Amino acid sequence: MLLLVALGIVVSSTVVTTEEAEHTGHKPPAPRLNYSSLSLPPEHIPYFLFSNKREAKHCRLDPLCPFKDALLDASACWGYEKNCDPEKRFGYPVCTKAVSGWARSVEAAQELFWKQADFGYVKERLSEMKTLCKANNPGDSSLRCSSHTRFCRTTNLYLDLRNPRRSHERYKEDFIQEGEIGGRCSLNKQALAAEGGHKSPLQSWYAELQTYTELDFNPIEDGHCDLIIEKPTVFMKLDAGVNMYHHFCDFANLYISQHINNSFSSDINILMWDTSFYGYGDLFSETWKAFSEYDIIHLKSYDSKRVCFKDAFFSLLPRMRYGLFYNTPLISDCHSEGMFRAFSQHVLHRLNITQEGPKEGRVRVTLLARSTEYRRILNQVELVNALKTVPLLEVNVVDYKYKDVRFLEQLTITHNSDIFIGIHGAGLTHLLFLPDWAVIFELYNCQDESCYRDLARLRGIRYVTWQKVDKVLPQDKGHHPTLGNHPKFTNYSFEVEEFIRLVLEAADYVTHHPKWQPRSLHDEL
Repeated sequence: MLLLVALGIVVSSTVVTTEEAEHTGHKPPAPRLNYSSLSLPPEHIPYFLFSNKREAKHCRLDPLCPFKDALLDASACWGYEKNCDPEKRFGYPVCTKAVSGWARSVEAAQELFWKQADFGYVKERLSEMKTLCKANNPGDSSLRCSSHTRFCRTTNLYLDLRNPRRSHERYKEDFIQEGEIGGRCSLNKQALAAEGGHKSPLQSWYAELQTYTELDFNPIEDGHCDLIIEKPTVFMKLDAGVNMYHHFCDFANLYISQHINNSFSSDINILMWDTSFYGYGDLFSETWKAFSEYDIIHLKSYDSKRVCFKDAFFSLLPRMRYGLFYNTPLISDCHSEGMFRAFSQHVLHRLNITQEGPKEGRVRVTLLARSTEYRRILNQVELVNALKTVPLLEVNVVDYKYKDVRFLEQLTITHNSDIFIGIHGAGLTHLLFLPDWAVIFELYNCQDESCYRDLARLRGIRYVTWQKVDKVLPQDKGHHPTLGNHPKFTNYSFEVEEFIRLVLEAADYVTHHPKWQPRSLHDEL
């Protein structure tokens, strides 16, 4: 809101100045930069300016810059910058104890979690960057990658798709042959070959870059491109677009990659690397607007052409070993309000999802229902009726079926929930977009204990789950199609008294959280 107000002031000032100019005959001063294009949450502006000294200098000299207040916090930094004061980092993990086998002290545990799952993760990737193909002259190509080619930057990239070897495989490893990808630069073949240890579709870019070729021509200057892409481009390989948990691994890694690349403009192309004939089913496509102003480009749209990209990076991938956040091994008893909180703020800001609370004397409870065959709450009506007897609670039952509830509407409901309740399933990924004071209540984890508990720890919000197994009743032993009995393949009933007890404990946490500051009627007016 402060950013919008600030931008409004810029517009107002410009209008007044223009009116004065009509009478004086002088032209109004023009802003040094297009500040409206810097669409970042207000809290992030000081951190952006710290990493972008040129923009900070322009703002300091420009009387029309709306970010003067952000300049006052000149030492605020994300944490990965070389000259960042550790005391000024964007959050730092909180650990309650040191776990044997992980760390010898609480301080060591904090540092480890920061490197595993916070902005220390960006710092680690930046420290790994090495040049694999070196530009020798202005206008040459270049290729720099982190370990195992999990993230790469490239300039003047040549990609020859005149003979595409498309098949039913989405990530065909021999799709690109020698001479079909490369650039005019000095290639360290041995160094490139050494990065193939994590070769796998969603773990590295080695399969795509293993045939990177040192060309004896400059593809752009010598006219070897049928199409030249001037706009910065992000290459991505995507996980399942129909599953929120897996697809938001894509979005989170794109955001982390933007930090590695220090580029947050939405005036970019996002290119989906897919070697199949198929399209891509995406139930969360509205989220792309948080990263690009344009539609996602499928690789096959460039078939039959030699395409040259002036500026591009290959994004971090959703299923990397020790990556984020799928199957990430995390040190226990730690949580953070750092990188994943920043990701949440970034997406919500770009998609214009606003917070309408908290509400005076009311705790907003959202219960996520399931209309699937399994993991339904059999006594849901009874539980909801019990919640409605508690005056403090404002209860809302939702079923996030994509055909009925648009994803942006889902995000609005989630972000305006103080307690979010649901049984184990991908829909609980919505916890990423809860407010800082909220509680995620995984009603039953179906013996998958770490999945959403760890995601809540990454986001830095309170996690609660059912503990008393004698007070939850499965419908049967479960019916996995190949594994037999399985707790994720049945439905459940829950004891009402224990359910209410856990919800009231969560409500007590919410109302005592330092960031839970209810709006009065006067504030709303």
